[in-house]
Formats: sequence, C-alpha cells, structure tokens
Amino acid sequence: MKIICIADTHNKHEELIIPPGDVIVHAGDITESGTKKETLDFLKWFAALPHPHKILIAGNHDFFLEKNQQNLQAIVPQNIHFLINHGVRINNVNFWGSPVTPGDGSWAFNKKRGSELLMHWNLIPENTDFLITHSPPYGFLDELDNKHHIGCEKLLKRIEDLKIPNHIFGHVHNDYGIVRTKNTVFINSASLDGRHRQINAPLTVNYVSS
Repeated sequence: MKIICIADTHNKHEELIIPPGDVIVHAGDITESGTKKETLDFLKWFAALPHPHKILIAGNHDFFLEKNQQNLQAIVPQNIHFLINHGVRINNVNFWGSPVTPGDGSWAFNKKRGSELLMHWNLIPENTDFLITHSPPYGFLDELDNKHHIGCEKLLKRIEDLKIPNHIFGHVHNDYGIVRTKNTVFINSASLDGRHRQINAPLTVNYVSS
C-alpha cells in the first residue's frame, strides 16, 4: 500500500505536486483563517484527487469544521474519510485520526495539557497501524526555530505504550521529515515551511501489512 502524506497546506493545496498512491492522508490545517469558503475550496480539490482512498483530519486553523461537527455529512464529500477521534479500516490496515492539539482553547480542536489530553489519547485503539494527528508527539519533529519542543508528552506515551508502527502528523512546519525508531516511523508531513513560502514535497510511505 502506497500512502501519500501531506499536512498544513493553508490554502496552497493546488501548488502541490501530488504523486500517485493508494491512500492520501492530510494531517490537518487545510485552511489559513478557517472560513467556510476556504474549507469548501479545499474539499472540492481533495475529493477530485485520483487516489482510491482519501483520509482527512482537521487542524487548529480549521474553525469551520470544528463549529459544524453536527453537519459534516452535508459538508464533507462522501469519498473522503474525515476522522474526528475515530478510525477507518482500508485493505486490512487500520487508520485512526484526531485533530486535537495542546492549547488553551483559542484555536480549533484544542485541549489542555495534562489529564485532559491523557484521557483523550487513551481513545487510540490498540490495533492502530497508522495514527494520524495534527499534533506531533513530544521530541519527534516538533521543534520550533528557537529549539523549543511543542509536541504532546501524553501522545508520545500512548504511542510508546501501544508500539504504534506509523504516526503521521504536521503542525510544526519547521520540522518536516521522517524519523524512525525501533517501533515507530514518525512522519511530519507539513507541506509549508514556517513562513508559509516553501512547498515541501508530499511524503510517501510504502506499507506492507503483516
């Protein structure tokens, strides 16, 4: 299974050169200002991509999606798997996605660090093959220009406890790339750099289920 990973397109999705694949995953921040117009423009583009399976989560900029969670069936095209704290199984591979990032509530899909996030990440199922979050885990591709790590400690603990094999995320534009550990491949697929100028190439994961 060839999985194409993007994130943090912030209205510049049409500037990307998307390679072919079986699944395309967008790990949040489809918009810049979180408006209805921005959201619908992205969804029209994403739904038209030729990839047989399309998975999307929201990010902290995506206010329209947060405010309209009760009407998502009418908003999101049917050929997109839009994941808000639930999963989808594709060709015997389990994907689970969440838009949540640590924060004080001033951004979309924020939860406070500590017990609130711990309870949230405990929702991640044990049989997850690909975890998709907007937030990075602490210490992995989560470093800002000032060397400050902003990833989530509770998320990292859950990943380590479950030995999740693959984690796709974004949020930290400056730390795009892939890091492999003994148990997990961490994939920061942020499509724009910190100044929203440079376009990073989509990242590809070739996955063979055991």
